[in-house]
Amino acid sequence: MAIPCRTITPVRSPALRLTVAGAAVVGVAYGMGRYAFGLTLPSLRTDPALSADGLDDAVLGLIASGSFAGYLAGLLLAPVVGRRAGPRAPTTVGSVCGLVGGALAAASTSPLVLAVGVILAGSAAGWVWAAYSDLAAVVVDRPARARTLAIISTGTSAGLVVSGVVGLAALGVPAWRLVWVAIGLASAATGLLNLRWTPRVPPAGAGRTGRIPLRGLAVPVAYSVAFHVGVTTFFTWAADMLRRAALAPGWAPALYGLVGVVGLVGLGIGGWCARFGTVRVAAACLLFLGASLIVLGTGAGSGLVALVAAAIYAPGIMGGAAVLAVWTAEIAPERAGEALTVVVAVGATTAIVAPAVVGLLLGVLSLTAVLVGLAVLLVLTAAFLIVRSR
Repeated sequence: MAIPCRTITPVRSPALRLTVAGAAVVGVAYGMGRYAFGLTLPSLRTDPALSADGLDDAVLGLIASGSFAGYLAGLLLAPVVGRRAGPRAPTTVGSVCGLVGGALAAASTSPLVLAVGVILAGSAAGWVWAAYSDLAAVVVDRPARARTLAIISTGTSAGLVVSGVVGLAALGVPAWRLVWVAIGLASAATGLLNLRWTPRVPPAGAGRTGRIPLRGLAVPVAYSVAFHVGVTTFFTWAADMLRRAALAPGWAPALYGLVGVVGLVGLGIGGWCARFGTVRVAAACLLFLGASLIVLGTGAGSGLVALVAAAIYAPGIMGGAAVLAVWTAEIAPERAGEALTVVVAVGATTAIVAPAVVGLLLGVLSLTAVLVGLAVLLVLTAAFLIVRSR
């Protein structure tokens, strides 16, 4: 009797293609472009090609803040472009920003050029994230949207793993530029994949149903502020904390890679939100972030302790980012992208200020004291969310 042969067919499902392309683009924009500055900070700080005397904490803090300002600009401009050219257009712009920003940072010979490259690369994350909420609202059936958005958001994990691997291969003062070369190349590759696999969706009509319930977004906004402060602080200063402890340069890329691997738990956020409630899951993510800052700040003199901090941090950042997408889609299913933009824009504004404030505080306080103090704020916000969920 003949045994029927099962042939392998190409991926044809528009929803699956969107999920894969979205995870790839977000992985590069967030996992590489947005957080690479913190990874390369210890090496570029002392690179004589950028400054003969080295870059001090205040300058580095301002550049980091500029990166998050670019992120905020991308968030605010993406809906404008999306309304004119459809929600896929901002994702393309974001990939171009990652390409150009990575190239500028890699070729920079002054703090100013470095800052422009870092800002452009940082803006890519703002351009792409909320757009996928709007794309999912059109392409993916409602019961599967939470899972799709969680997978796309958790694409950041893969980007962090790649950053860690490239960082390990690019140890040393001049080699930090290879990280930014990788960002530019990866942005180009994922941008092309996105153009091929993400369907062209027309701009939403003026008569689209549903309104953004701004009052209902108050609690997600409070969460977003705390989340962005925790994420920004850890990834801006974690690698530098290791340098201050005189640990080998390879510990920082290993830390980033570990965050990416452990952060894959974010793939289950859609199901956890349905089972335990989105607010409780959000509170748990803040507790993970707060605990990671405490562990990092009090024990980063040990490389193993720093890796423990990264393992604790990973569920907080990956799960926390996915929560934002799932939460806003629950509140405003027909305008999920706009709702996510509002919530994340407020958090991103805080992220602009946080690195600069930390840089200034380091003139009078230890980095340990600053990290622990911010951790207390995250725990208090988590307690507020738990009370609200009852």
